[in-house]
Amino acid sequence: MPLYAGSREDEKELRIAASIGDNEIASKILDQGVDINGTNSLGKTALMMAIENGIMETTVLLLARGADVNATTEAGCTALTFAAENGYTAITAMLLERGADLYARTNAGRDAMTTSARYGLTDMVEQLIYKGADPNIGDNDKRTALMHAAERGHPQTAELLIKSGAEIELRDNNGSTALIIAADKGQTSVIDVLLKNGANIDTADNDGADRLIWAVGQDHINTAAMLIRNRANVNKQDNDGITALMEAASIRSAEMVELLLRNGAEISAKDSRGYTAADIAKKKRNKRVIELLKNSN
Repeated sequence: MPLYAGSREDEKELRIAASIGDNEIASKILDQGVDINGTNSLGKTALMMAIENGIMETTVLLLARGADVNATTEAGCTALTFAAENGYTAITAMLLERGADLYARTNAGRDAMTTSARYGLTDMVEQLIYKGADPNIGDNDKRTALMHAAERGHPQTAELLIKSGAEIELRDNNGSTALIIAADKGQTSVIDVLLKNGANIDTADNDGADRLIWAVGQDHINTAAMLIRNRANVNKQDNDGITALMEAASIRSAEMVELLLRNGAEISAKDSRGYTAADIAKKKRNKRVIELLKNSN
């Protein structure tokens, strides 16, 4: 109930009626001259509450009675971002027809496109693209819709974005591309889509780490194997000289070490401190990894 609290009791009653789809009560309150755009402590209006609950009839009523389609909450959310987040395509279409700002952004910098892509709402993404949304606009971290789809593992959404003009090699604030992000999260299905569409497998982030180093560091064995099959450089070193094999030794993964050794990983490589993978394995006291590296040598 605190979510509905506003500065006036009648405004609060309007928001409650909107949130449960009681159009009769909502109409009576509005007939009394209540501010249709009154907000609660979070900045939510009656329109936003109706949309959050997917109530089309109440949304239609409020828009017809003059609800502000572009009002924002304290977090910068709008009616459109609420509709996008919840996958309400019909409501989204109506909001856009009523002048909803396609590029309204939350305080995190996410617009309807990045929000819907993050949740894998492919139909919503398609609708927004049809309305003219730019898939290459990033959030505050410069993460685009494609990067969000890659992080959350939505291959169909990623495929649609690429076909609609999403640039595969764009980078976020850390220098990560969609492929690096997907590798870090072990999203092999998205990686497959990205590689088939020409993603550069050798690109590194601002720290010099490529997608194989990230996949290994997170112990995503299937992802690492997939990247190696696609000719990822198993001996790539980041800015600190760290290789995928060193990462595997650091996380104490014998299975990952075996995979890398089978595919040509160099055990003599040293990081910026002069440590080899064997040195790291000894520090981690992993007998199996130590044995594998010793036998390989």
